[in-house]
Amino acid sequence: MWHQSFGLLGKSYTHDTTGSFLLGKWLHVPLYSVPLCSAVVDVAIQDYVADVASELIYQNRSQISTEVVFVFPLVSHISIYSFQACSEDAKVQALLRDEAQQLHEATGSWENLEYLQKQSDCPGKVFACFLGTLSPGREMVVTLRYVQELPRKPDGAAHFVLAPTLHPHTHLYVCNCLTGKLPYSLLLTASLQSPRGVANVQANFSLTPLLYTAQDRSTAQVSLAGSPPDDKDLELLVYFGEPTAVSAVVEKGDPAAPPGSLLGDPMVLVTLAPSIPEAVPGQRQSGEFIFLPDTTFLEHAQDSLLFLLKCLPLGCYFNIYCYGATSGGIYPQSVEYTQDNLTEAMRRIAPTGPSLGDTDLLETLRSVYNTPCPRGHTRQLFIFMATLPLDKEAIVAEVCRHRNSHRCFSFCFSEDSAALATALARETGGEATYVSSDNTVMAAVLKFLKKALKPAAAGVSLSWTLPRGLEVEVLGGTPQFIFQGQHSLLYAQIHGQAQDATLAKGVMTLQYSLDSQDVTHTIEFPLCPQGDGRLAGHRLAAKCLLQRLLPEAASGSSDEPRRRAVEISLTSGIICPFTSYEGVRTSQRVSWYQGPLALLPPRQSLIPCRIIKLRGLYNASCCHPVTIWVPPDWWLALHRLTHGIAALTQQGASSKACKPPPPPVSSLRNVDYRDIFWCSPTFGSWYTKAFAECQELVALQNVDGSWALSSGLASVLEIDEAEIKGKMPGEATEPSIWATVLAVTWLHRNNECYQDLCELLEAKAVTWLCSRAVSQLDKCLEAANTLLGSSVKPSVFRL
Repeated sequence: MWHQSFGLLGKSYTHDTTGSFLLGKWLHVPLYSVPLCSAVVDVAIQDYVADVASELIYQNRSQISTEVVFVFPLVSHISIYSFQACSEDAKVQALLRDEAQQLHEATGSWENLEYLQKQSDCPGKVFACFLGTLSPGREMVVTLRYVQELPRKPDGAAHFVLAPTLHPHTHLYVCNCLTGKLPYSLLLTASLQSPRGVANVQANFSLTPLLYTAQDRSTAQVSLAGSPPDDKDLELLVYFGEPTAVSAVVEKGDPAAPPGSLLGDPMVLVTLAPSIPEAVPGQRQSGEFIFLPDTTFLEHAQDSLLFLLKCLPLGCYFNIYCYGATSGGIYPQSVEYTQDNLTEAMRRIAPTGPSLGDTDLLETLRSVYNTPCPRGHTRQLFIFMATLPLDKEAIVAEVCRHRNSHRCFSFCFSEDSAALATALARETGGEATYVSSDNTVMAAVLKFLKKALKPAAAGVSLSWTLPRGLEVEVLGGTPQFIFQGQHSLLYAQIHGQAQDATLAKGVMTLQYSLDSQDVTHTIEFPLCPQGDGRLAGHRLAAKCLLQRLLPEAASGSSDEPRRRAVEISLTSGIICPFTSYEGVRTSQRVSWYQGPLALLPPRQSLIPCRIIKLRGLYNASCCHPVTIWVPPDWWLALHRLTHGIAALTQQGASSKACKPPPPPVSSLRNVDYRDIFWCSPTFGSWYTKAFAECQELVALQNVDGSWALSSGLASVLEIDEAEIKGKMPGEATEPSIWATVLAVTWLHRNNECYQDLCELLEAKAVTWLCSRAVSQLDKCLEAANTLLGSSVKPSVFRL
């Protein structure tokens, strides 16, 4: 039996098969690594989309025939659309099939995929294809093509990193000791295109001079010069001319596809990247912050929730939905962040308990989406999951339907809810994390809250002006906001036939609001389709559509989403949970070798070929298996991932000795770590202690950032209230100014770790002080340092 889990939420599909091959014999035969001899890579970059075509030649340099399996690690931004391998005996091609129509019982040796999953020491999703027997001295030629969206750097550059499989560099892949060169050749060529013009290219390796292939410099080409570096990935930064907040590239469709179809009509690749200035910490900010804790979380972390609410900025709106207790919020809809509203909210939360109801997360989310978002405010959800909610597919489908109107930050406290937390964050452009215990939730949420407080372009809209007869369909819709440091890549398809062929340009207008000011950007773009026919934009548009269809298809509410998903997948070559790869072997020559390595019977045409998730855990003593062949760089990538986490932990420990290492990897078993933000280096006993020590002080702070001079404050400072009042400098015009200076000074004096924990609270306090008592602050700080025995610098108060 072969059991595979895949899809957004790990939905399981089980296939029972029988094979003629004796699995037990193969498991006990040591296999040998097949080294890479040469790689030819052709990269086509069109604005922020890349298409990679590669040809890899491997040679069996051992003295015996070797059974080989090709394994290619996948990350969320890479999508394979073509794979084939040729040897002396056969050509193996990976084809997509509708899984509901496949006859898996006709295919033998599926058990080997399960073996591959179990034998791995490292987790992660991979494309795996068993390629058969390779004789001594013979070669295997692998042709692989994939597409990916490219991240946009703050300076506007498109950032491309070559998949490590195409350039393996590792201590396992030993360099020639005499020459210091890698034992394989690499030919890398990059074709660059943008209607804005290609301005410059930078790389972390030697490049040939930039060669323009069009007079308007809209197309160019560069190549690898000399030998590639043997110790790092190959990276390119491509800079385009005339950087603007919006750009558009038109990619021609497939002439063989019918007009009106996904691949048949031209596709516009739209990049939205508004310039958004940094926010000033502590000042008023817009935004709607909705917290969705379950009642189990509230039983143990109500104080943590109060701490987080105190960190919100003035000017925003907030609400709290305690799912598991009631489907409604503390307020019917979000309210302005004021002292009275916060006090009332905490009063209403106090009696909340499991006995108040059993409403699940799905109904709570629907209640949230049914309430209007305050005008000009961006909606962000903080979801806390102590256990896996019911109807996980329906929950993801509901979130996806509203993906353009909000962002989710998800926190899971159990292994089984990690996949759901990741899906909700990924679908809305947010982030997710696993929290090892209730005591460390503050570190996780504060890190994400700081990201949520970044300013955003709100009310984003696109409008189009095209020649008569043409219309535009934005696949998946337009996001309603874009946060600082982010960009949005959209796919819009042009349908119809222009009535006037002489009109060859379109106009696109981007509008949004920034700090209550309306901003408009207009760009004119040529309608004549560009591209070399590789359809990278069309394939990524298909991936975009699939991401929006899959949650609804998985929920089972209708057969139409599944049918449409299968159609898009088979047409574009982009896999989805309802299709799967099938390895088809053709042009086979009969091989008479029937030893224990004869994995594939001579006349078998179907072979194991799937995208699978390796389920093993990292073992520092063994970073690669000896019983399967894989490109060595795959294990290096995982080795770097796990050791990178350890390095970050060590770096954090050296900078702040009070921070411990992260929790064990086993706490996230069967979860793809690359999709989950690892915030554990900020966790630890120090955070629990620091939180407990300053929790009472934070509870006394007003939402505007100030403190009142009270007996409670004196108790926290461990100084007699009368002494505090007696030491108040005459320059302080009101007691709250003196009390606030004392509180901020105490935070800085008492523990360095408080600076991370209370950064947002302190920023509000200092902003409040600067707006009322700039001329008094130096004298107040001097008196506070004397009273507390500290030496806090004036720069803390922006002096």
